Amino acid sequence: MTSEELASVIEGCRSNNAENQKQLYHFFYNYGMTVCSRYARNEEEAREMLNDAFLKVFIKIDKYSPHLSFKAWLNKILVNTAIDYYRRSVNQPTVVDLVHVQYYQIDADAIVQLSVKEMLKMVQDLPPSYRMVFNLHVIEGYKHPEIAEKLGITIGASKSNLAKARMKLRTMIQKKEGKISKHA
Repeated sequence: MTSEELASVIEGCRSNNAENQKQLYHFFYNYGMTVCSRYARNEEEAREMLNDAFLKVFIKIDKYSPHLSFKAWLNKILVNTAIDYYRRSVNQPTVVDLVHVQYYQIDADAIVQLSVKEMLKMVQDLPPSYRMVFNLHVIEGYKHPEIAEKLGITIGASKSNLAKARMKLRTMIQKKEGKISKHA
């Protein structure tokens, strides 16, 4: 879709044109699923987040400024929808005091041997609070004070959840690496 076509589709969405809404949804479906899958436990949950995000897009389309990147605007809505979903589905985040957490490095060779699908599955298998902080910090680039504010947790809890997420991912990668080396 060219930028002119996208602008035309967005204008149609501003007029509540169902065909244009359908075009926009289908054009950005894969991108949206990629973002939502990082935050969701499974494909069904990711699809639910995506649908919620597009509902927000269609409701707030008048707030989109044509001189900005639509994809960046959509990404912000997708991430904020994932945060909203997290807030609704989790009562209390898992918190571990940083005093008890050590920083672990992940072996780069083990990561290279993993497919994108395997890595995504490992992130999806993290507890929700770890997954949310990991994605916001590592993928989206948010700082801990921003994460704490968005999720309603302390900065220390954000740092702790990130450290625990990294430890769990390291353990998963090591388990996978053990399976790889046995078959190699």
